[in-house]
Amino acid sequence: MASNIDRFKKDLGSLISGGKLLEYSMQRQATGRKEFDAKVKETLGEKADAFLKTLPSFKEEYQAWYSEAMAVIRQVLPDRLEDFRRHYEKPKTRKDITFENYHIEDYLQGLQVTRFGNEVVVDSSAAIPRFAQQLAILTAAEKRFESSLFEIRQVVQADLFDSEVEAARELLKQKFARAAGAIAGVLLEKHLAQVCQDHSVAIAKKNPTISDLNDLLKNSGVIETAQWRFIQHLGDLRNLCDHNKKTEPTEAQVTDLIDGIAKVMKTVL
Repeated sequence: MASNIDRFKKDLGSLISGGKLLEYSMQRQATGRKEFDAKVKETLGEKADAFLKTLPSFKEEYQAWYSEAMAVIRQVLPDRLEDFRRHYEKPKTRKDITFENYHIEDYLQGLQVTRFGNEVVVDSSAAIPRFAQQLAILTAAEKRFESSLFEIRQVVQADLFDSEVEAARELLKQKFARAAGAIAGVLLEKHLAQVCQDHSVAIAKKNPTISDLNDLLKNSGVIETAQWRFIQHLGDLRNLCDHNKKTEPTEAQVTDLIDGIAKVMKTVL
């Protein structure tokens, strides 16, 4: 599953990059090849020729790009599908052609409107804003996809963590205090590690302890001193259950540990 998601993200990124090149191709056609290339060479210098060679033919490659982009938006951002399509299709009720109602379909047909013989009323340059909007919608789909993954992961993780908390409570109810505390301690480690990841806090150690993760979050400003102290206390209770074999943890101590972890999971995010 992870490999499929990674592949989708990579393909979506390539589709957006390809769209940007198509947009440059439109600008090149509208500006004029000579003038556009001169500006690119002025900006990119010796890299200009290599960049210009990457520019596709909009009329030859747009339809394939459009079909792929439609499929992505239909899945990820369905409420914007009609907006995306509208920028391509010319209105069936259109009576005259203006800059405002010129569409990408007109561009592909090379449509240009003139009057008095040679005065241009509207030409292919009017389609550039239309395509820019399509590209913006596709980029929004990429952001929505990332957000969806985050939301799905958070929901699934919360459900799993809740189940583990209940499992610890049940063990404690059956008088297996040390085992209940050990499960709860693993849960606290998982949660703190996830919070570090969500806040882009780098974890140097291969197998960090609760104390290590707690210090990282405090030093990174993710948690306050009071929260840090509370988590340190929970870590001490966890160590009593998991490492100290000479002293048996009491039912009250393990209850405090489980309740405290449940609180941390809801307040340290």
